[in-house]
Amino acid sequence: MKELFDYIRKFGVLTEEEEGLIADGVREIGIQRGEVFVEAGRISQNIAFVKEGVFRSLYYNKQGDDFTRYFIYEGRFIGDFQGFVNQTPSNEYIEAITEGTLLVIDFDHFKTLESEIAIWQVLIAKLHAFVAENKLKVASTMLNLDAKSRYLHFLNHYPGLANRVPQAMLASYLGITPSSFSRIRKNIV
Repeated sequence: MKELFDYIRKFGVLTEEEEGLIADGVREIGIQRGEVFVEAGRISQNIAFVKEGVFRSLYYNKQGDDFTRYFIYEGRFIGDFQGFVNQTPSNEYIEAITEGTLLVIDFDHFKTLESEIAIWQVLIAKLHAFVAENKLKVASTMLNLDAKSRYLHFLNHYPGLANRVPQAMLASYLGITPSSFSRIRKNIV
């Protein structure tokens, strides 16, 4: 639970009582590799903080091929935040790449926190803006780089993550075919 509060404190200060209120409604769950946490077309009833594990956001094209949008790992929130808050269907899937542990907050508890903690909405808005800004920065950077540079950028900005993610998923995230990715890796090593 300490990791969760350390993360939340980046966006605002909570009293011990407010932290207790949050903790009262947080459930720790284990999740298996391949398990889906968010399903496209469904309304998310939970968001979570990743205590352990690696996840990916993905979508499927009309042919049924999956494409990795981004990865989520320890020390970050996971879920379709907009869909969760507005109770609208998600447009993405989020699945576990590894076994993991999540600290889960359900929608009812989230609404309770909104009414009980004065700065909750401000905290959440700051957190959401931070996440959105980071996603935009990464997407903008990736658009301006060639395939090899995208891979090197990934290695520099997410050290150790490449070893925890299947190569096909990493190739998908980088926007290249698995065979091109294999060639790039060979030339770098």
